[in-house]
Amino acid sequence: MATQFAPAALASEFSEPWKKSDRALVIDAYEYNSIDWEKLATDKRIAGFISKASDGLPPPYACSGNETEIALCKALFKRHAVTRELFHTRRTVARALGLEWGAYHLARPGNPIDQANNFIDFAEPSPDDLLALDIEENDPEKWMSLEDAEEFARHVHRRVGRFPILYTNGTTAQHIADNREKYPLLSRLPLWYARYKPEIGMHFPKGNWPTYTLWQFSAQANCNERQCPYRVPGTPLDIDVNVASMSVEKLRQAWPFGGLLDVPVEMIASVPVPVARQQALDGHVALSYAPVEQASAAVALASAFQVRGQHYPDRYETGWLQAIASYLASIRNGMVAWAGIGDAPPAGIDPIVTATVPESRN
Repeated sequence: MATQFAPAALASEFSEPWKKSDRALVIDAYEYNSIDWEKLATDKRIAGFISKASDGLPPPYACSGNETEIALCKALFKRHAVTRELFHTRRTVARALGLEWGAYHLARPGNPIDQANNFIDFAEPSPDDLLALDIEENDPEKWMSLEDAEEFARHVHRRVGRFPILYTNGTTAQHIADNREKYPLLSRLPLWYARYKPEIGMHFPKGNWPTYTLWQFSAQANCNERQCPYRVPGTPLDIDVNVASMSVEKLRQAWPFGGLLDVPVEMIASVPVPVARQQALDGHVALSYAPVEQASAAVALASAFQVRGQHYPDRYETGWLQAIASYLASIRNGMVAWAGIGDAPPAGIDPIVTATVPESRN
C-alpha cells in the first residue's frame, strides 16, 4: 500500500506553511508537557496529537543487585508505569475531543526487536493510531542505528500490519535519502521532518521524499515569551508544533499514514507499447516505447518480511517469514524480468513486434 499526497504549491509548502489557514497542525508532547485540553480544543486547526510512548528498552520487571541498584530499578519501573498511565489517559481525552491520536518511540541503542515490542505493548495501538519512530540523529552511540531502525520498522509491520512514520532531522533525512538503496524501508516511510527555520526548501531531500508528511517547525529551540512561530492555546512554550502538508480534512483521511511512499521513477529500461497483433502484421503501426519503473512495491514488501536474524537470531521464528520473503522475491524477480531488465524474455513473447503475451500467461 502506498501513501499518496495531493499536488501542492512547493513554494508555500517549504516556506512558513503554518501561516496558511488551510494547513492542519499536529501537537506532539512527552510526559512533562502540561496540557490544558479545554483551551487546546479551541484551535480548530489542531487535528492531531502525537504522544511519546516508549523510550528505548523496557525497564526490568525483577530488580537485583545492591541496595542502590534495586532502588534505581524500582524507580525506573515506577516512572514507566506512571508514564504509561498518563499516555492512555491522554489518548482517551484526545479522542473525546475529536483529535487524531498517535504515539512515538524514542529510539535508543539496543535490540530493535525488543524496542519495537516495547513500543507496541506500551501504546496498544488501535488500527487508526499513528505510529512513529523517533531517530534524533545519526549517531549510533547515542541513538538507534539506522540499520537497527530498518529492523524496528519491519518488526512493527510484522506485528500490526503497517509501518511507522519516520521522525528525524534534516541531516539524517538527507543521509537516508542519499543511501536509499541501503535503507529501503526508512527511505520510503512517510517523513516527519524536524527543522526550526522558516524555510527549508534548500535543505529538504526532495530527491527522495516529494514533501514532508509533518514538519516540526516550532519547539523550545525557537519559541519563547517574546516570539514564537505559532502559539497553541493551553500548552507551554516548549510544546512541539507540527504543520501538515495538507488540510485538516485531508489529514484525517490520510491518518495514520501506515503505508510506504512511492519512490521516484527510475528510467532503467523501456518496452514497446502493446498493439493489436493484426495491425502489427499489416505493417501500418509505428512502434512506441514506454519507460519502465522498477517493481519497487514488490521489492519493499519482500524487504518488509526479510529476516536479519544474524544480529538478533533468538527474537522471533524465521521459518514462515523466510518462506514469505522467498515468495515475494520470486514475484519481484518475475516483474523485473517482464520489464526487460533480465536476460531473454520468456518463450513465446515477441517484444519487438507486439509484446503479445500468450494466452497461457494471461
